[in-house]
Amino acid sequence: MKTLTFVVPCYNSKNYMHRCIDSLLPGGSDVEVLIINDGSTDGTAEIAEQYQKNCSGIVRLINQTNKGHGGAVNTGIKEASGKYIKIVDSDDWVDAKAYGEILKTLKDLSQKNIYVDMFISNYVYEKKDKLHKKVIKYDSVLPQKQVFTWDMVGKFHLGQYILMHSVIYRTQVLHGCGMRLPEHTFYVDNLYVYEPLLDVKKMYYLDVDFYRYYIGRQDQSVNENIMIKRIDQQINVNMLMVKRVKLEKVENKKLRDYMYSYIEIITAISSILLIRSGDPCGIEKMHKLWYSIKEEDPFLYMRLRKGLVGRLLHFRSKFGRAITKLTYSVARHIVGFN
Repeated sequence: MKTLTFVVPCYNSKNYMHRCIDSLLPGGSDVEVLIINDGSTDGTAEIAEQYQKNCSGIVRLINQTNKGHGGAVNTGIKEASGKYIKIVDSDDWVDAKAYGEILKTLKDLSQKNIYVDMFISNYVYEKKDKLHKKVIKYDSVLPQKQVFTWDMVGKFHLGQYILMHSVIYRTQVLHGCGMRLPEHTFYVDNLYVYEPLLDVKKMYYLDVDFYRYYIGRQDQSVNENIMIKRIDQQINVNMLMVKRVKLEKVENKKLRDYMYSYIEIITAISSILLIRSGDPCGIEKMHKLWYSIKEEDPFLYMRLRKGLVGRLLHFRSKFGRAITKLTYSVARHIVGFN
């Protein structure tokens, strides 16, 4: 069995997918690279076919009709045969040195018959034209080079959340939790790093800068203007997070607090984007979102509403709205997501 499966969703990725795929090939026979061609029309499939031909036994092309990012990830999870799974978007890549260390660590653990549910490493914001690269590290909150549980985890600060870029799941965890991401929907990565946590018991953190998260394309999903245009998809994912996980039933306090903090920031982003949209219906949609959360999960609603973010978002005055926008701008700068 392969040690690690890389799932690479591709939609019209011909201009940048080479960098991504080339960075994954050094894993050799220890890895499989699943290129999920999600109905591309630009020659992506032909490029992937060439990789499959030249890298037999490592690269496999899977063609499907367009289902969106979530549908491509679903296919990758279903087809993965490695012990672990890593999602790599086609415009991102991985660092060679960190890659070698991670693969060696996973193999060493397997040889000792030790399997972790989630493996975590750092990621780097590769912002176009920025000389300084922001690195998201977890050395202040996670034990290093040892298997640990949620009870051993510290407090995450703003911008230090575990994202798709930083996580490698054990394949059995994703198969076992039954998660199915919505198709034709962006921002499903938030659900991907949230729902399976209920089945994560053992973890391992390696302090290496592995994933390179590229930000710079105008059509990128995390561009603020694009996010506002797709706000209904953001809200859909937000509500799926609420519906699929009832936090009052999460027994481990540290896990429950982390998951609450994560859904709080996602709800804040949804709400503030609605405020910033300039749409007269934006405020109404925001209140509808909060009402839906209240109807679905009163326990979560009360925690969110009484928290600092909840109080800020419900200021009625123009001054309150200005404070909310300023808070978002500061958070955006710290997190660096767009």
